[in-house]
Amino acid sequence: MIRSLNGKAPKIDPTAFVSEAAYLIGDIEIGPNASIWPGVVLRSDRGKMTIGKGTNIQDGTVCHADGNMDIGGFVTIGHSVVCHARSVGDHCLLGNNSTMNDQSRVGEWCIVAAGSVLIEGREVPDNSIFAGVPGKVIGPMLKKHYELVTINADEYIKLALNYKAEGNLE
Repeated sequence: MIRSLNGKAPKIDPTAFVSEAAYLIGDIEIGPNASIWPGVVLRSDRGKMTIGKGTNIQDGTVCHADGNMDIGGFVTIGHSVVCHARSVGDHCLLGNNSTMNDQSRVGEWCIVAAGSVLIEGREVPDNSIFAGVPGKVIGPMLKKHYELVTINADEYIKLALNYKAEGNLE
């Protein structure tokens, strides 16, 4: 379901895929080849939410903008993530069931491990792997991690194209 709020409606690039079972409300901009999967809630009632090119937000995730929220390009946000982050940089992977609390930031080329919690106002620096509850940086990205992030983003771009071709879209 796509709804406006206070005169602001989601703007969705025509190449993006948005599941008919997702809920989007407010000032949201979704970039080219992005994909929003079933059960996703994107609620932007206190600022603008921007979803970058080629980003995929997977089933059951909730993103709520308590101010402006910028999610970069080619980001994979796994299943059942809770994202209140101020920003997520390009080429990141937020693992299943991870939580980014208010005003947190994730740099570019980062992996936030499944189940991890990023505490309010904290930041994950560029090129880092972050894990734990509460989370901490556990090391730098390695070649295999960069490849994993890229493969995930590319696979979801292809998957979304397949869904669109089958007519499974809003």
